[in-house]
Amino acid sequence: MCSITILLAAGASLVHGAQPFRPQPLKSGIEFSSAEVRALQHDDFSSPAMLWATRGEKLWSESAGASGKSCASCHQDARASMKGVTPRYPQIDPGTARLVNIEGRINQCRTRHQQAAALGYESDDLLGLTAYVGMQSRGLPLNVVIDTQNRRHFERGRDMYYTRMGQMDLACTHCHDRNFGRKLLNDTISQGHGNPYPVYRLEWQTMGSLHRRLRACFFGVRAERPAAGSQDLLDLELFLAWRAQGLTVETPGVRK
Repeated sequence: MCSITILLAAGASLVHGAQPFRPQPLKSGIEFSSAEVRALQHDDFSSPAMLWATRGEKLWSESAGASGKSCASCHQDARASMKGVTPRYPQIDPGTARLVNIEGRINQCRTRHQQAAALGYESDDLLGLTAYVGMQSRGLPLNVVIDTQNRRHFERGRDMYYTRMGQMDLACTHCHDRNFGRKLLNDTISQGHGNPYPVYRLEWQTMGSLHRRLRACFFGVRAERPAAGSQDLLDLELFLAWRAQGLTVETPGVRK
């Protein structure tokens, strides 16, 4: 039976409303990658992702907007101030009571404190800053907290993860819980964790956000794709962060 047929067969049962769980044992996507990809991620001198992290390091100290402030003006040395930040996101922003991820927080800082325009979601500048902030927490465990403030977003993300969608009539769980480790065409299915993002994907030949990868999954099951930065993808990102707790930050990652 071919891999696609296996996935379609797995989709026959109803999964909407299923209880959330974490796959055991938890495995980062890097464990399903080739030796070549693992070598690239583990060597900062060879990793193409470090080009964006280096860009982010430079932007960290550059003034922007009408205020003339840089990120460093408020946060000083990112190696100290940003350590442990990424593992806590997405989280509720106290000022707006809205769920934000790291990309959203960076843009809030730009518009609120630097009086600068928000950066485009897949722009090299935003990817660079997100990668640079994230790499300060490499090796630290993901640590999102689900509470009364964000539970509605968590539940919406959970429901999206377990709901069949698109012309393929598949849910995220069919690939990443039931069939991880199996082959889908030339790829090995991973558990679908977001701990290395943003990542340099060899198939993209560039850096990309978690939302870009999620949108590719929607495309893969022939479903309508939410916009990057949309509430749907933020809610799903929160659920994925909860589901991956126990893994560590690998930003900036490399994947096939």
